[in-house]
Amino acid sequence: MTGRTQAALYAEIDLELSWSEAALPQVERTKHVHALHPYLGKFIPQLVEVFLRRHFRAGECVFDPFAGSGTTLVEANVYGCDAVGADISAFNCLLTRVKTARHSLAALDLALRGTLERARLHPPEGAESTTWLETWYSPRALGELLSYRSAIEELDSDAADVARVVLSRAARSARLTPHFDLDFPRTPMRTPYWCLKHKRTCRPVDEAQKFLRRYSADTMRRLHAFASVRTERTIEVVHGDARAVEVGRLRPAGIITSPPYPGLIDYHEQHRYAYELLQLEDRRSAEIGAGARGTSRGALEEYVVAMTAAFRRAEALLQPGAPVVIVVNDSRRLYPQILARAGLVLEERLRRHVNRRTGRRAGEFFEDVLVCTTARPLKV
Repeated sequence: MTGRTQAALYAEIDLELSWSEAALPQVERTKHVHALHPYLGKFIPQLVEVFLRRHFRAGECVFDPFAGSGTTLVEANVYGCDAVGADISAFNCLLTRVKTARHSLAALDLALRGTLERARLHPPEGAESTTWLETWYSPRALGELLSYRSAIEELDSDAADVARVVLSRAARSARLTPHFDLDFPRTPMRTPYWCLKHKRTCRPVDEAQKFLRRYSADTMRRLHAFASVRTERTIEVVHGDARAVEVGRLRPAGIITSPPYPGLIDYHEQHRYAYELLQLEDRRSAEIGAGARGTSRGALEEYVVAMTAAFRRAEALLQPGAPVVIVVNDSRRLYPQILARAGLVLEERLRRHVNRRTGRRAGEFFEDVLVCTTARPLKV
């Protein structure tokens, strides 16, 4: 049995939604704030751009009930739309707020520089730690992270949120994990090891300060880049469950979203270091499709019920005939029943080739784009 020809393969997909590495290099997929912090499973901004052009006009409001790292909200703003996003994850909301806020960049730069210096000069005594942190960091690295966390307390709320994202990003890199396995580390690495990334023997990370300096500078660079294209349209970030979310005064004209897939990624564990260091609210038990639940029949049924409730709530916030664009790998064909139960009408089911969506992946990977509308009222 031979594989399909490229012509046969590409006849099945929407070419405007599929890009090669050469056509869309990583630097474009991660432009300005889209790489402010690593986030597995996010969809690329160029995909959102396509559906904004196809289904929305400038001045309308775009809603994302699964905001994740804020890709839809960022791109909607650049396009000239208001945007509102909801997410049950405290970390996701923190990250999205930092990406989308209007910052006083000169003052923020001074604040981050001062935080680095205070952390270096005044390490805290008896800083609160956890067993998890002490397991995954060397004593030196953990001390530097805790010093920075203590220094954040002197900042105003906007600068403090930015510094927390810097701290989280540094904490991700400073763990006792191999350089080639930052996404899914299993056990702490405490001895030299053969590094698949660098093709040589590497030693475990023993410091955090270099990452704090590096990411402070990179964060400012990215915020400046986004500020050059950011519009004055409103962006709201709601920390809440998509099944019961309230969007305030904004009235969405439609939805662009990428909901969690069942059993693929544990969205809490992905950022465990942030939850431990920043002492964020833990709502993992309410996360839809959490990887820890697996893909058993019971887990899939639970996913269908939860996602139906989320899209039923989203549908209630929209006018009849509003566009609802859902980017999802529906290989288990769960979405026909989800959409039907939620009162959404499937207009198109598009297929796209995915270029390294969730980190290292061998072979072909495809996902679906479900273009729906809210049910139109019957004509009388």
